[in-house]
Amino acid sequence: MNYQTAKPAATEKVAPDFLLRPIQVTDNPQVARIIRTVMTEFGCVGEGYSILDAEVDDMHGAYAVHGSAFFVVEKTDGEVLGCGGIGPLSGSGEGTCELKKMYFLPELRGLGFGKKMVTTCLKKAQELGYHQCYLETVDRMVQANLLYQKMGFDKICSPMGATGHCSCDAWYVKAL
Repeated sequence: MNYQTAKPAATEKVAPDFLLRPIQVTDNPQVARIIRTVMTEFGCVGEGYSILDAEVDDMHGAYAVHGSAFFVVEKTDGEVLGCGGIGPLSGSGEGTCELKKMYFLPELRGLGFGKKMVTTCLKKAQELGYHQCYLETVDRMVQANLLYQKMGFDKICSPMGATGHCSCDAWYVKAL
């Protein structure tokens, strides 16, 4: 399968004072801070967690490749409060993407942005030619797990691919 390059989606107003839009290079510091803050909040630090992924400091560059897309939720004052994206699942066959690095600061949680981000990412995954979407998380992120289940992801018993995130303990997949 020859994945297309993700074309930037239009900026979309998702609620008064908030935009969901493709990541820009100037967002990198805010996105890295969000990832590190949320992962630390949930005790997801150290080996086997994505907090140590080299891409954390350059999410724009990491997702500016074929078959990938990354989005942020921004307040209209320019503050980025959440992020998430899709890309090919490392170590898997063609046709499987991974929902990656979806994190929201506390002030954004519970307002429906998780559902909007997942919907946006899955739509982009379909446009890019993927047939299924995988994700991994930890059980202690209870609200995230509930969201994934409500969005039609099925919990599976073991990880897929070769993400290197051996400390995750919850895995999901969804046909697209």
